[in-house]
Amino acid sequence: MKKTSTRLADGRELIYYDSGDNTVRDAVDRRPLEPTVTSSQVRRDPLLGDSVAIASHRQGRTYHPPANECPLCPSQGGRLSEIPDSSYDVVVFENRFPSLAGDSGRCEVVCFTSDHDSSFADLTEEQAGLVLEAWTDRTAELSHLPSVEQVFCFENRGEEIGVTLGHPHGQIYAYPFTTPRTALMLRSLAAHKEATGGQNLFDDVVARELAEGDRIVLETESWVAFVPYAAHWPYEVHLYPKRRVPDLLGLDDEARTEFPQVYLELLRRFDRIFGDGEPPTPYIAAWHQAPFGALAEFEGVSRDDFALHLELFTIRRTSGKLKFLAGSESGMSVFINDVPPEAAAQRLREVASS
Repeated sequence: MKKTSTRLADGRELIYYDSGDNTVRDAVDRRPLEPTVTSSQVRRDPLLGDSVAIASHRQGRTYHPPANECPLCPSQGGRLSEIPDSSYDVVVFENRFPSLAGDSGRCEVVCFTSDHDSSFADLTEEQAGLVLEAWTDRTAELSHLPSVEQVFCFENRGEEIGVTLGHPHGQIYAYPFTTPRTALMLRSLAAHKEATGGQNLFDDVVARELAEGDRIVLETESWVAFVPYAAHWPYEVHLYPKRRVPDLLGLDDEARTEFPQVYLELLRRFDRIFGDGEPPTPYIAAWHQAPFGALAEFEGVSRDDFALHLELFTIRRTSGKLKFLAGSESGMSVFINDVPPEAAAQRLREVASS
């Protein structure tokens, strides 16, 4: 992998990740951009104890442009985009309309491919491996920023999820705090460790799924994917490396080699869940990594106790119908799932690649 860092016309950082060591990236951003101005704030909710990002400047962000005006395609001739070069493998850049900025963290965009009409599932294993390297590198770099406590790599896919740009891409949020969802996991981890005399909750969850077997979707030497026992979403898969590591930096060579094949197979199965002729399945793919900040409030827990894993889920519950977060989910955070996890796992096994 070759990494080339440059700056866009308004001062934002852009990084090319190339498979070839000899690729030269010297294109200049020729757009007449003014310096980016953001107004992000992080406000703490005194009742719930969580934090909310207030980012009013995002109201003017790009919204469903036509393909020939896509800001994530390479620049071609007189059509200038966020990527100055005429081609790229994988590219990462600071978001022009960030939810978090400055002392409130950082937001980046990850473009998986220059092909506007493809998706992550269409990538080759080499391309998917390069995306993994980019995620890992950005996790390492962002963890050193003084304002960053947790790094979250994710992809929103599909208009139903709220995606405003059709080009295959994901994002990275570098939060200035430990996110509420991760804090819940850490509290459960600490409680389980105390109750069991030192056993690791993540290890026990994975061991249970492997032992029971009926929710396993696929398994390799280094990875296991399963529908969790208490799945929140109609079709939800958790992907764990079998050797517990706290973050992407901890993956060994074998896990890195196997990941593209495993992940691409999961994504392709998701697109087959609802049968032939159905539109692409909308999904969220979310990497859960241990925070880089202090964990003093979670007594007895260290970073190494956390288990890196990816959660992949869709809000589509059946053909033509979405799972909406209604009163119980939105008002009380109590999910109601219409699809039994065992049935979801069975369907995801049925649609395996031949």
